[in-house]
Amino acid sequence: MLRFSALAPHQRLHAGPILLAGASSLAGASSLAAATCLAVAGFLAAPAARAQFTPPPPGTQVHDPSALKPPAGARVAIVEWEDMQCPDCARANPLLREAAEKYHIPWVRHDFPLAFHSWSFQAAVNARWFDTKSKKLGDDYRDEIFAAQSDLGEDPAKMADFTQKYATGHGIAFPFAVDPQGKLAAAVKADYAMGQRVGIEHTPTIWVVTDHSKGAPFVEVVDRNKLYKLIDQAIADTKGAEPAPAHRVPTAKKAPGN
Repeated sequence: MLRFSALAPHQRLHAGPILLAGASSLAGASSLAAATCLAVAGFLAAPAARAQFTPPPPGTQVHDPSALKPPAGARVAIVEWEDMQCPDCARANPLLREAAEKYHIPWVRHDFPLAFHSWSFQAAVNARWFDTKSKKLGDDYRDEIFAAQSDLGEDPAKMADFTQKYATGHGIAFPFAVDPQGKLAAAVKADYAMGQRVGIEHTPTIWVVTDHSKGAPFVEVVDRNKLYKLIDQAIADTKGAEPAPAHRVPTAKKAPGN
């Protein structure tokens, strides 16, 4: 994923016009040479202008962090917003699955289907239908869609055929009208709206999130090579943390002599 931004005025390099002195004007040529030397010296003395070639610092500006927390009972989790037609999501998918299995932590997957993709929204609806049979069936469908993504291309018919075969392979009859009341589509849209409230701008967007942490409550995984390191740090930061006190209903005190 690449990001680009316009340079600020002080970051731009300007190439001024090159003036050639006439042969008859030695003084003019000397002045030009002196000015050129001063300009070069000033340029070399200035800090390296890396800003014009380096993308801006990556990371999502979080507006509403309420969704960036583990499920109940977990101290550390991976939270992701994904689009099943997104190539980079497909590349991230095996790593996230492996990390969740290695550390035995939840992997919370939210839908964020992008409007310019031809079948990602319908695939998200299909996945939620499989979720109603079992969460594992839905997540396995997502994983297999990612694995087959390059073969499916941009053709919604290929995705639909893949879905039918997936259902048949698991002994399930996939309905012609998968979401007649629109409830599954509404859930996908709700995930998308949640992502917008958080500040999602691209897919995948991945966080390691914590509860009762001595460190940061959530950290975005910008460099996926550092995913395991971030999880290790999150586990260390939550080790030995006191759990939230359980709500207790006060009991009436016994009267003396009873």
